Amino acid sequence: MLDLFDIQIKDKRLKSPIALASMAGITHAEYIKQRAKWVGFACMGGYSIDEKTIEASTALIKRGREEFLFSNQEEVLQAIEKEISELRELDVVVCINLRASSPSSLTTAAQRLGTDIVYEIDAHCRQEEMIQAGCGEYLLTHTDVLAQYIAALKAENAIVSVKIRAGVAEDDVKLAQLLWKAGADIIHVDCMDKGATEILKIRNACPLLIIGNNSINSFASAKAMLTNGADLISLARMAQPSVLSELYADLVAYAKEVGWYNVPKQLCRGGDIRALSFCCPPIKPCPLISYLQHLEITPQEFMNMKTAAAGLPLMRGEGTCFGSLVFCCKSSTPCFGRDRALHQISMSKATYMKEKRALAKKLLEMRFA
Repeated sequence: MLDLFDIQIKDKRLKSPIALASMAGITHAEYIKQRAKWVGFACMGGYSIDEKTIEASTALIKRGREEFLFSNQEEVLQAIEKEISELRELDVVVCINLRASSPSSLTTAAQRLGTDIVYEIDAHCRQEEMIQAGCGEYLLTHTDVLAQYIAALKAENAIVSVKIRAGVAEDDVKLAQLLWKAGADIIHVDCMDKGATEILKIRNACPLLIIGNNSINSFASAKAMLTNGADLISLARMAQPSVLSELYADLVAYAKEVGWYNVPKQLCRGGDIRALSFCCPPIKPCPLISYLQHLEITPQEFMNMKTAAAGLPLMRGEGTCFGSLVFCCKSSTPCFGRDRALHQISMSKATYMKEKRALAKKLLEMRFA
């Protein structure tokens, strides 16, 4: 399924766009093993890895919450090493969600655990004990500290994810841009308080790989996240084998049929920046004109970008509105000219959409270069 979804995090390829979200006291190696056949990415933890966060976990347990609890940093790192070793033979990218109260704690963890995993900074937990310890949502209102945490991990050549709760920071768009510029690779967004449209705003603001999280229990709810720009969707308490197996089957079927598993809406229908791959030349009044103005891209620059980024198959298209499939619309939109051109070159609609996805990726690279 690597080619079907074509998802890559640095040098790691994922077989599925389904991820397991971390749940303290729950998401460990055995939990992941039981679900590994359907997921491509799994976050273990969260683990408290230094004195302050371990004290916070202790307090949370006294309040009746589940936690992975260890007496000191050495003990927790030994435990994480053991958990990672149990997952080495799985075709799942392993991520470790960490709660830290200082950059040095993350440095110690990265030096100990190596670079074969993804490190996720917990900027998500809203329990007061964790906030007082300097992690969780504390980091969303102290983004200078969060940037230091990212820098500490990147200095060890780690792949870095940041788990956030949408709506806590003053501006999620600015936060996403800060994470990108600080060196993060992934932004994992809990949309509980904002909904899937918050993903669209983040997708338009940065080139990071996006994981959409919250209330995903069906193909319809997953598609809402993916359509708005998520690369992966993550499940926590709904990650039951019955849900995962059905969701995976639906995503595979959709990817085979359409050719682009997280295809956006067209721009004129509320699509994100990836939808530029479907736009025709900006020669008539439409949402593209104002969108390009917002991006500070001239019509000619847009034309140049699309033609430079397009693969050879899309350069063909005799009989289409503008003589090239580069400027043709989404496959689900009825268009006789586009379909006739595809027939003439023996290209299926699914292959056409794969080419459009490749075009969208290149346009994103150009935009955020």
